[in-house]
Amino acid sequence: MLYRKMPKNGDELSILGFGCMRLPVVEAGTIDEERARKQVRYAIDHGVNYVDTAWPYHMGESEPFVGRALADGYREKVKLATKLPSWLVESREDMDKFLNTQLEKLNTNHIDYYLIHSLVGENWTKLETLGVIDFLDRARADGRIINAGFSFHGSREDFRRIVDAYDWDFCQIQYNFLDEKNQAGTEGLEYAASKGLGVIIMEPLRGGKLASPLPPAVEDLWNEAPVKRTAAEWALRWVWNHPEVTVILSGMNEETHIEENLAVADKAYPNSLTEAELQLVKKVEQKYRELMKAGCTGCRYCMPCPEGVNIPACFDAYNNLYMFGNADEAKFMYAVGLSGALSGGKPGFASQCVQCGQCLEKY
Repeated sequence: MLYRKMPKNGDELSILGFGCMRLPVVEAGTIDEERARKQVRYAIDHGVNYVDTAWPYHMGESEPFVGRALADGYREKVKLATKLPSWLVESREDMDKFLNTQLEKLNTNHIDYYLIHSLVGENWTKLETLGVIDFLDRARADGRIINAGFSFHGSREDFRRIVDAYDWDFCQIQYNFLDEKNQAGTEGLEYAASKGLGVIIMEPLRGGKLASPLPPAVEDLWNEAPVKRTAAEWALRWVWNHPEVTVILSGMNEETHIEENLAVADKAYPNSLTEAELQLVKKVEQKYRELMKAGCTGCRYCMPCPEGVNIPACFDAYNNLYMFGNADEAKFMYAVGLSGALSGGKPGFASQCVQCGQCLEKY
């Protein structure tokens, strides 16, 4: 495992962090506790020392699970990150209420890396008015949180404003070779680093879309490389190639994913890709842009839909139609998968949309 230093505090963090948003599940979406615990502890035993969760992950069950998974001495081996659910905050008192509840859920007396979750310009303005800066200052002073940061899903202009609004220790942004100009993008990555912030990366594989299954045209491009790597390794190494990046979060829910990511994290030095390799990644990016129609990562921040539309699944079916070119299969999977027949749930078709705009407000 390679480690990179958090600029302001000197923490040596594993370049691979364990993201707990997409843990393995059993029936009805419940976390497969035994399997997930083994996965988290295996990763820690092999060098991972940054574990990330949040209030809404797995319908509120991720934080309690992480608290249990980090028992038996594992809490002391890691830096723990979780997040204030910014969209639920209506008062200054709410901020303390959420944090104190999270400390109980996680069975800890402090959060090493605490983030204001999913910021865009509008909700940051609201939180400032409600007293979020006072909250962060007091929580740091009394030791409930050690380092303050934020995760971001807005525009580059808003990103700069938020970076400059407080003495942050770190930030978390979505970044991969398809998102150089999306949200904070490369410009935001470099700006945050120039201000001394550590940068945590989410969605390095765009919700797994950059790993598998691959469109045949993309697979052909990767096969051109003289050095053979999986698509996941190419994508991860591209992000780690940026020296401004401190940690990549990976939502590892398969044992093979963990093994592969650990192996890559043992050799992914900054500035280690050659110019020819970078040009190959650029060709793959261009091919994806030719094929994709919707830039959804499956993060589910747009959910729930008041009309029951399964928005990420709709976008996934739409993209699969264009990326893989099998119209009959794509239509069948859409009809069956969105009907609710396989899950025993309600239908989630795009046609249920009434254009209320709530998902746009959450983006």
